[in-house]
Amino acid sequence: MKQLIFKSAFLGIFFLFISLYGVSQNMYKPTFPLGEFIRPAGVNPILSPDSSSVFFCPMNNKNIRWEAGDAFNSGAVVKNGKIYVLYRAEDNSAVGISTRVSRVALAESADGFTMTKRKSPVVFPDNDNNKKYEWPGGCEDPRVSVTEDGTFVIFYTSWNREKARLCVATSKDLINWQKHGPVFAKAYQGRFLNTWSKASSILTALKNDKLVIKKINGKYFMYWGEYIIYGATSDDLKNWTPILDDKNELKVLMSPRKGYFDSDLTECGPPAVWTETGTILLYNGKNKAAEGDSRYAVNAYCAGQALFAANDPTKLIKRLDKPFLVPQENFEKSGQYPAGTVFIEGLVYFKNKWLLYYGCADSRVSVAVYNPFSKK
Repeated sequence: MKQLIFKSAFLGIFFLFISLYGVSQNMYKPTFPLGEFIRPAGVNPILSPDSSSVFFCPMNNKNIRWEAGDAFNSGAVVKNGKIYVLYRAEDNSAVGISTRVSRVALAESADGFTMTKRKSPVVFPDNDNNKKYEWPGGCEDPRVSVTEDGTFVIFYTSWNREKARLCVATSKDLINWQKHGPVFAKAYQGRFLNTWSKASSILTALKNDKLVIKKINGKYFMYWGEYIIYGATSDDLKNWTPILDDKNELKVLMSPRKGYFDSDLTECGPPAVWTETGTILLYNGKNKAAEGDSRYAVNAYCAGQALFAANDPTKLIKRLDKPFLVPQENFEKSGQYPAGTVFIEGLVYFKNKWLLYYGCADSRVSVAVYNPFSKK
């Protein structure tokens, strides 16, 4: 009798543990809209330019103060219990947006706020196969994500001051990157190689409390586009095929709306988040003079959210009519872009919170936090 009671008690505890474990693994599932994102007090901006940083530039063949101008637009990813931020750093070689040289830099943080910078950039123009695409403008606006096996994938804009092209590189350590060139170089016999392209939001999903790249319908998927949002698929993460419509043109997935904060452009933000009820795309909207929303400054960049179908990421279901993040701090409305910018590119799930990294007026990097477990 005692053995039976013991076995029953043991089985009861065992099944309770399994039940609780299952709940802990599935108790949180992201929903649309994602947020509310709050700027933590006394933290921002978390990254700023630094005139003391020097590295030997292989293109100039001399030492360059590579982040003396501005430090802004950043992607983010989690590795070994830390957050790593890849941000766009500009030197002070000229005055004016897109006239300096941009390079991609790396910073790490144990808490997501206090950053330790690497002394040299990690993705930059070099005497390599990408030189004709990246020089003299550089490598801009990185978005980064990771596969389940730990391969990091970065999408960035190569800028030769003639044409912007979306490029991709991969790494195992976030420091040493292998460039694979423009993402559309091979698709349709190179039809879109010389098409102006920027801003990739690759599809990811939350798995074991970490955002990882996800396939949908057997392929990798990304949203892309600076004014209008399009889609593309890939088998290998390096070569991408744009999705076309029945007229054999780029299929429009989302576009600006007259009278709204995104009246001038809709530009992809950080990696999109797949959920069972739909794919959440965080994006950047620009407010157009005379045709935008009068509640926001003309030409201001604000952050929006859209929901696409879970089984068909090309099908738009709905989007927010108001931005969830707008320029309000002084450092978000000064610098290179005084009209105001909160330009989102980096999103991570870290210690049960969402951290969103964004560029401020093309000059600084800041963070906003959403705690889905907070009691309001």
